[in-house]
Amino acid sequence: MNDYSQFIESALQEAADLARNYFGNVSSSVKAGDNNQVLTEADLAIGKLLVDKVRAAYSDHNVIDEEAGVIDNHSNFTWVIDPVDGTSNFANGSPLYGILLGLLDGGQPIAGGIALPSLGEVCVATKGKGAYCNGKRIQVSQETQLLNSLVAYGIDGHQENPDLTYREVDGLADIVLGIRNLRSSNSVVDMAYVAKGVYGASLNRTSKIWDNVAPQIIIEEAGGVCTDFFGQPMDYSNPLTRVDQNFTFCGSAPELHRQLQTIIKAGSRAGK
Repeated sequence: MNDYSQFIESALQEAADLARNYFGNVSSSVKAGDNNQVLTEADLAIGKLLVDKVRAAYSDHNVIDEEAGVIDNHSNFTWVIDPVDGTSNFANGSPLYGILLGLLDGGQPIAGGIALPSLGEVCVATKGKGAYCNGKRIQVSQETQLLNSLVAYGIDGHQENPDLTYREVDGLADIVLGIRNLRSSNSVVDMAYVAKGVYGASLNRTSKIWDNVAPQIIIEEAGGVCTDFFGQPMDYSNPLTRVDQNFTFCGSAPELHRQLQTIIKAGSRAGK
């Protein structure tokens, strides 16, 4: 398999430089119909940079960009881009944000990268070749007890349907009672911390395809497991048709993933 890591790392380093130039000096707007979706001029500029780099290097591949939409070249390969993950954080001056660039072969993640501009870090992985952060091999937590682990959980409010949020928060109690402490940047920072072994797991029940592809391959290549929230395999088949689909996420070290899924499936308030 082609090792895409060098291309991904180079593209994300340039994107991170651009993000740092914008950070602290942006205006923001809310996307129509969803108060959780914030947009800044940085999203558009970084998205254009990454789309242009992908099209220059892999002109026959498809592209999904959160802001630009879908470029269909009828390829089996699809690049998935999130120019700023954690835009609400970024727009408000919080350094807890990242940039995502992932690659699907059909419906399978085969390469990806996460830039964390405020930390000066870029994590990359290609299937079968391991995961690296700034050139050093990384691995998920070796802790075997969920009660000894920090776990991240990202949650968005659903003003259009408050019952969804009430049910999710109710189910979250079961998880909190089974871990050491809860953490949340509600951004890819949480997923990167799983791959680096800082957090035992990261979960989210409201995300899009561009939020998950790159973190999944990095966590898996770091020795972890990624499924949907309820432990089922991720389904990215026909990815160009899935840009509006809600995805969920549960990424963790293997034994901690098993323990989390036991809690989620046993909890009467899990809010399925």
